[in-house]
Amino acid sequence: MKNKFRDTHPKRTCLKKYANYGDYKPYLANDFFKRCGYTDCSDFWFGGTNNFHIDHFVPWKKYPSTSGLKTDYENLVYCCSYVNILKSDDETNYIDPCNVDFNNHFSRSGTGAITPNSPTAQYMYKKLKLFMQRYEIIWMLDELLAKMKRLAAAISDPKNSKLKTVLQVAHSELSVEMTSYLDYLRASQ
Repeated sequence: MKNKFRDTHPKRTCLKKYANYGDYKPYLANDFFKRCGYTDCSDFWFGGTNNFHIDHFVPWKKYPSTSGLKTDYENLVYCCSYVNILKSDDETNYIDPCNVDFNNHFSRSGTGAITPNSPTAQYMYKKLKLFMQRYEIIWMLDELLAKMKRLAAAISDPKNSKLKTVLQVAHSELSVEMTSYLDYLRASQ
């Protein structure tokens, strides 16, 4: 079964101008919904905003004379450190996560593994190592948390008073699964 790559499309909205591109980080985190522009992984699992990077979609170091490329907000992508390091100054065949819908180029398997669906996506998949299990695991953790939140909301809803015990048991079982999975991940480090 194929799933969408991401639910919410990032959009750059900051209109401020800064001399230091690092000053844009809070705006990027907000515009990218605290998710990596290339993997859609939540920054939470990487230690939050402080541990995420800012990628220059078009590498400014290759074009130092291009006016403002280093601090042009439209050229910045909020991303995890793994992807930013792998991409480095490569500018070959990348899809801008804000200008193109990644759902047209990538999908996810039933377990969250990233699948490339176009030649450009295939290049990115290999170059950025989007096949790594970490992105599948993070997707599954995010899915588990989302389900737990929906169950908690359903338990609190007075309309579900007759189902409250059933929902509480399901929430408890999901919590046990989440804890077991986190223990498994810690043990494998």
